[in-house]
Amino acid sequence: MKDAKNKLLPIILAVAVVALDQITKAIIVHTIPLYTIGCQLFGDFIRIVHVVNTGVAFSFGASWSDTARSIFFSLMPLIVIGLVLAVYFRNNEFTKLQRWGIMGIIGGGLGNLIDRIFRPEGVVDFIDVKFFGIFGMERWPTFNVADAAVVVCGIMLLISFLITISKSEKAKKEAEKDGE
Repeated sequence: MKDAKNKLLPIILAVAVVALDQITKAIIVHTIPLYTIGCQLFGDFIRIVHVVNTGVAFSFGASWSDTARSIFFSLMPLIVIGLVLAVYFRNNEFTKLQRWGIMGIIGGGLGNLIDRIFRPEGVVDFIDVKFFGIFGMERWPTFNVADAAVVVCGIMLLISFLITISKSEKAKKEAEKDGE
């Protein structure tokens, strides 16, 4: 029972990410005309804008044909999400933090997948942040709640895996030391 609870409870995060993502996108679509700035915060450090992205990260694939984009950017994420969920529910080794991280990524993936399937114009992006010329970019590529969830939870998951590996190696070394 405890195992089921540990696996099911993080689904709340996936649902919350999808809901927040879709609600914020609906607000943007209904209040800010396409390709305009709705408001600026802290000077022009953060801008709330309304743009669409027919590709994926950094507009990759935006120049592909509609059919290729539709198949590749809808079908592939659906397959990946399905595989990740299968591993998620079969694996009993993930820590609580890793389970929450995985579900945050799933929520973000589903949020953008919904746009790819139901918004023919593309994924709605609206958070535009000044990047001060770092890596030659004056502004970071515009993103949304789903993108932020994928990045934040992905970093959290990576750090968690690195900590788990480090602890495992440390325990292995201590076991070898005790065995001598």
